[in-house]
Amino acid sequence: MTSGTHSAGTPGSPSRRRLLAGAAGAGLAVAAGVQQGAHAADLRPLGTYDVVVIGSGAAGMTAALTAARQGLSCVVLEKAPTFGGSAARSGAGIWIPNNSVILAAGVPDTPAKAAAYLAAVVGRDVPADRQRAFLTHGPAALSLVMAHSPLRFRWMEGYSDYYPELPGGLPNGRSIEPDQLDGRVLGAELARLNPPYMDVPAGTVVFSADFKWLALAAVNARGAAVAAQCLARGAKAAALGQKPLTMGQALAAGLRAGLASAGVPVWLNTPLTDLHIENGTVTGAVVTRDGDPGLVRARRGVIVGSGGFEHNAAMRERFQRQPVGTDWTVGAKENTGDGIRAGERLGAALDLMDDAWWGPAIPLPDQPYFCLAERTLPGGLLVNASGRRFVNEAAPYSDVVHTMYDVHDTDPAIPSWLIVDQNYRNRYLFRDIAPTLPLPAEWYDSGAVHKAWTLDALAASIGVPPAALRTTVDRFNTLALRGEDSDHHRGDSAYDHYYTDPSVLPNSCLAPLWLPPYHAFRVVPGDLGTKGGLRTDARARVLREDGSVIPGLYAAGNASAAVMGHSYAGAGSTIGPAMTFGYVAARDAAGAL
Repeated sequence: MTSGTHSAGTPGSPSRRRLLAGAAGAGLAVAAGVQQGAHAADLRPLGTYDVVVIGSGAAGMTAALTAARQGLSCVVLEKAPTFGGSAARSGAGIWIPNNSVILAAGVPDTPAKAAAYLAAVVGRDVPADRQRAFLTHGPAALSLVMAHSPLRFRWMEGYSDYYPELPGGLPNGRSIEPDQLDGRVLGAELARLNPPYMDVPAGTVVFSADFKWLALAAVNARGAAVAAQCLARGAKAAALGQKPLTMGQALAAGLRAGLASAGVPVWLNTPLTDLHIENGTVTGAVVTRDGDPGLVRARRGVIVGSGGFEHNAAMRERFQRQPVGTDWTVGAKENTGDGIRAGERLGAALDLMDDAWWGPAIPLPDQPYFCLAERTLPGGLLVNASGRRFVNEAAPYSDVVHTMYDVHDTDPAIPSWLIVDQNYRNRYLFRDIAPTLPLPAEWYDSGAVHKAWTLDALAASIGVPPAALRTTVDRFNTLALRGEDSDHHRGDSAYDHYYTDPSVLPNSCLAPLWLPPYHAFRVVPGDLGTKGGLRTDARARVLREDGSVIPGLYAAGNASAAVMGHSYAGAGSTIGPAMTFGYVAARDAAGAL
């Protein structure tokens, strides 16, 4: 093919399902405005750059910042009217072993430990050279970001690796998060920052690492002290006239400030409709700009950092286990797989498309709530439609959802129910509802939450067998009083104890349910985004099914198949690799790897 955007096609064996899905995908692509077979002469020229980056999340902005600091001209093309993508919505944990921040904090990490741990977590799902590339380049990627942006980072002390018992795992954790950033560094551009998934209370400055303690503020002295610190930070920032940002807001704003300093333009409201190819090489992006199609040319490569496909119902139906919902994800709403589909039309191989960065979520009326502490705190348990426990509730969130799907066909677990008692509600924060305070009426009206004065009545309300629920709670209470969960091993891992109550003995994960009324929260397979996408090599180059490289095309972040495979090494296993492979892609395009 000599010129023009590539026509739609589906690689792999032509099974009936894939052919139908491919036809549906091609139809969606045309409906979205893809210029099938269009020639460059037919498209409005929108400029030529060394590197064109698709998406302004952590992967895209790190790639653009790296390219600029390699002396390359660069533009970032963003579909949304805001920048930051899912990264801006997130808690912005970052998992990059052996980075300068954790080493300065005294974390006992080494390259050998990190390599052993990642290999144990990922197994054979990801080639060893990609794992090595992540571990090798991750620290340098973070150092570049700190050198060329206002971002600084903090170690999330105590936030364990997710499998700390594996070789090289660290019970005290490797994860970091952005330090507080004054949003005034962005000037008027701050108004175009994608909003957070959840607002922090007005007048406070809250870090991700604070949430563990804020959940306990009513019953724990350190929790109360952390709450006071959050208020004090907020008061100080107000006195100084600052606009304090933390978590994903700080990460996205800091990266954007770095791009502004480097003179990199970020075009908002500019969705990708296709990739442009000449003589077998990707040489640009076809986009919609100001309502019309146009071509942005790339001399050295296009880096796709456009996120996953969590909001594309057709793709989720095509690739993922059912039931699954586009309304259960907390990923940015613009993430509809545009970059993945554009690469697939060029013959790119796809991997891990059945998977996502899963987590149990409560489908509240306004938006899904991604459960972290709530399912782990003592005094709660998860049951399936049969009224039985089926999982370690405190396990890594992706594992809990994998188990929900694994058992669902034979013993339905979607939805599941988080059962707690009033003692639990009297002690712990739930989302942003303080202990003892009533939950919003609309939560009950929507069916997301149920309450009853007996377990039998609660079981009837949620449609599970009353006798089974009573038996399950009785058994759980016996285990909790003993402090040992011989059924599902809750509390055996150091990770299980992160979001728990240290005052509860002998096992901070486990407490009996005894005080009515009882509460049930509907739990579905939520996610932070999908984790399958374009197959890439250790240099972030996109590959075909036969392993050959598609020249000029790179991918990073959730548009690419995750270096974590089907697992999740620790908090920040999405953003850490996204930033790293954005950096790797830009360095390769610059000829600097």
